[in-house]
Amino acid sequence: MSATTAPSRTSSAAKPKAPTGRRGDRDTPQKWGSPLTYFIALLFVGVCVAPVLYMVLGGFRTNSQITTDPAALPRPWVIGNYIGILKSTTFWGEFANSLIVAVASTIGIVVLGLMVSFVIARYEFRFKGAMYSLFAAGLMFPMVIAITPLYLVVKGLGLSDNLLGVIIPQIAFGLPTTVIILVPFLKAIPNEIEEAAAIDGMSRLGFFFRMAVPLSLPGVVTVGILGFVGSWNNYLLPLYILNTEANYTLPLGVQTFSSQYSTDTAKVLAFTSLAMLPALIFFSVFEKRIVGGLTGAVKG
Repeated sequence: MSATTAPSRTSSAAKPKAPTGRRGDRDTPQKWGSPLTYFIALLFVGVCVAPVLYMVLGGFRTNSQITTDPAALPRPWVIGNYIGILKSTTFWGEFANSLIVAVASTIGIVVLGLMVSFVIARYEFRFKGAMYSLFAAGLMFPMVIAITPLYLVVKGLGLSDNLLGVIIPQIAFGLPTTVIILVPFLKAIPNEIEEAAAIDGMSRLGFFFRMAVPLSLPGVVTVGILGFVGSWNNYLLPLYILNTEANYTLPLGVQTFSSQYSTDTAKVLAFTSLAMLPALIFFSVFEKRIVGGLTGAVKG
């Protein structure tokens, strides 16, 4: 018998088909949006980023360079402005005050906000809706409106010119945003999980720490970041409460430094850049966390 090769039974129908469905979507070219949309987005990004870049680069220039050509790059680059500020004990003292206020305020906002949000989300009690509405109304009540009576209350408590006089009000004004964000996260936890935990002998306090907090961690991180950045950049409340330069935070330090060195524009730009740098880095690093937390809150 001659060794003939049997005709191949592989037909065109047996050839692998082009992927379809979700996997097939990966092979399809991505559709780009309208060029006008990208132009408007880049325009907004430029409006936000340009002042920051100008401020940072201005710190590497001399006053004569800024006066001669305000929009040019540093030629040559001068690092003496930044080095002089970093060697200043005044800057580091104000940095420490801002860090203490921001960290303490963030811890208070997160801890108290978690407790309040857990009760509103997981318990049924009288005036529950009214309490939630009260926190929601707090979003429409800015600190500027209450600054005068708030100052009188802080002064009456003996906390004037004290960092606690800044920390406690910041916690109070940060709670509405925290509750609005965390309640949907905690409410989205299925009741079956809580019932199963109770059957296993877990207390409600244990459920709160071991189940509720980890499951709502994206929202917790979000409110923590918002609380830290908002506290770091707060200017109005420290302006009313703090009187001694030794207790100044960085926003007040920027104002004082700008007044003392009003003729040295380059040094003022360097000081302002260093003052805003920690909050800017913190916000940039955790940007995705903020978006994810806010998205989860909206879905909840």
